[in-house]
Order: sequence, then C-alpha cells, then structure tokens
Amino acid sequence: MPQTQGCCETPGCKAPANLQCPTCLKIGIQGSYFCTQDCFKSSWKSHKVLHQLAKGNNKNEAEVYNPWPYYNFTGKLHPAPREHIRKVPESIAKPDYALHPTGIPLSEQALKGSAIIKVLDDEEIEGMRVACKLGRQVLDEAAKVCDVGVTTAEIDRIVHEACIERECYPSPLNYYQFPASCCTSVNEVICHGIPDKRPLENGDICNVDITVYHNGFHGDLNETFFAGNVKPEIRKLVEVTHECLSKAIKIVQPGEKYREIGNVIQKHAQAHGFSVVRSYCGHGIHRLFHTTPNIPHYAKNKAIGVMKAGHCFTIEPMISQGTWRDVMWPDNWTAVTADGMWSAQFEHTLLVTETGCDILTKRLSNDGSPWFMDRS
Repeated sequence: MPQTQGCCETPGCKAPANLQCPTCLKIGIQGSYFCTQDCFKSSWKSHKVLHQLAKGNNKNEAEVYNPWPYYNFTGKLHPAPREHIRKVPESIAKPDYALHPTGIPLSEQALKGSAIIKVLDDEEIEGMRVACKLGRQVLDEAAKVCDVGVTTAEIDRIVHEACIERECYPSPLNYYQFPASCCTSVNEVICHGIPDKRPLENGDICNVDITVYHNGFHGDLNETFFAGNVKPEIRKLVEVTHECLSKAIKIVQPGEKYREIGNVIQKHAQAHGFSVVRSYCGHGIHRLFHTTPNIPHYAKNKAIGVMKAGHCFTIEPMISQGTWRDVMWPDNWTAVTADGMWSAQFEHTLLVTETGCDILTKRLSNDGSPWFMDRS
C-alpha cells in the first residue's frame, strides 16, 4: 500500500493512517486509509461495499436503473431513466387536459357512454386535414433519427420541437398524466411506451406514435421502424402489420359496419401465424383525442356503428409474434406482450367520404407506401 497520510476508517479507530486500499486506488476512490493491516482486514467486509457501489456508478445509467425490483419482466426490455417533462409555450393553443393536474380530458368525459358518432362539417374536415398533415410532418422528422444508438428520449425531444415549430401541441403530453410528447414502443412493447434514455440497439424495432393538436383538432398516426439489421422474422412481422392496416383501409366506405375491420385484420394476421392484440383499439378523433366509435382489430367483435361520410377515426392494429394477451408495466402505461415476444403497429387517421375514404395521415412523398417500401 502506498504511503499517504490520513485517518483510519475502521469503526472506533481514529489513529493516524498511511495505508490505502489498493482496490480503491485502482477504481478511483479517494481517502480510504487504515492504520494497520489488521484494521484493514477487520474492516474488509463493510469496506468492500464501497467498491461495489463505485463500480455500479461507473456503469451506464440505463444499465443499473431498476425502479421496480419486485417486477418480473416478460421480455428482455427494461425501463431506463427518463428526461424531464417538456414544456409547451403559452402561445400555443392547448387541449383541456394539458394544464389540468390530473390530465383528465373533461370534454371526452362529458361524452363518455354516448354511441353517437359525430359527422364532421366542411370546416371541421378542413381542420382535420391540416392537423393530420402536420402530424405526418412530425412523424417524418422522428423517422429521420430512429436508428441504432439513438435514445427514445432523443426521439421525443425531436418530436416535441417539431410540434412547437408547427404551432402544435403534442397531444400525448399530460393526457391522463402521460409524461412525454410521443409514445415510443420498442420490441415487446405493444403500445404506450414512455421515451427514456435507453439507446436503440442493432436489431430493435421501435414504433413512434404521434398525435398533434392544432387549431382545435387532433391528427393521429404511427409507424414501426427498424434499427440496424433486423431479423427476417421480425421484418415479416412489421410488413404483415402494415398489410393488415392497408387491407382494413380498403373496406372503409359509407354503409360498412365498423365491426368488419377486425375480421379483415385478424384473417390476414392469422394467415401468417401472428395474433391480434385485443386490449387496445382504433377510435374516433376530431376535436376530441379519443371518442366514438371504438374500433377493435380482432374478429367477431361487437363494435357498434355503420360508417357514414364525415366520420373520422383511426385504425391502428397491433400484431404480435406470439400471444395476443398483454400485461402492463408498473408505470401504468407501458403495455407489453405477456410472453415477451415482439409486437408491431401502424396507424392512420381516416375520413369517410361519399365514395370511400381519404387517408388524412398518408405519406406526403412517393406513393404513400411505408418507409420500408419507399421507391425513391
């Protein structure tokens, strides 16, 4: 041990000390002095705890973070520390829940239980077109950075700033106290993943779910992205999920029953050996973030309603490799597959027209195909 002057750290011994622990020197702990080898040996059991703590502090913050030591995760993904909750300038118009301490959307609560599906007038349709176009722009900004090494918290920052630049409020922020500006759902996360400091790894998939609020209307969409080299079976899952959405959109027209959407989606998913998540569904959207109709994505559902021109809603199938069953992390938001296998999702906001439907959140370039089918 090197000769350095200090005070013995053995409990009850305050003798002058010039012996320093070699392990402490190696890992950078300052001031661990002992007066004799005997004192050092007698203190070893308690002293070595300092080494363990120091080694833990040198690890990546996301690697050692464990907010729920009692919780058994279904898959390999674990939460990481989050960024602070982001602020929206006062000048930007906000939905009613934005500043409410509980985040409860009172306007939605007032219509809870109603089966009436709102028919939008021309002014409202134009408001939805603008909000959905802006939402598409924001998602495209997220798509540019969704790759290996990028944290989902960084994606959230980019989404938040893109919303502000377009004078939009990021609709998820404080909705029932959701703590971020978008949802980022990685691998076995089905939906409502909270952005955090975990970097995306090679082979991950990440769904980014965007909703913006602009001039009183919400525009909602999401896509699942690849990070690096994704296994062929996972690529297939993502592609089939997009196909499920596309096939469902094709039947949207006046007179069609909302319950038929789930029949189309499940038929295609099951044909490829995948399952359809049942706990979460598509929904009506306009001045309200979530409202009637509810649109299940699984077959033989009991959805109420018939499509009419002027109806506006989302279809957003969540398709899983294994079971359709889900469980929720203790954060009360993150929904994951019950078996830890992976899940993918795509979403569009649709407007029923006299002859079919308009995809309000359609891509602004190419032919409207998803990013993995771009022909440019």
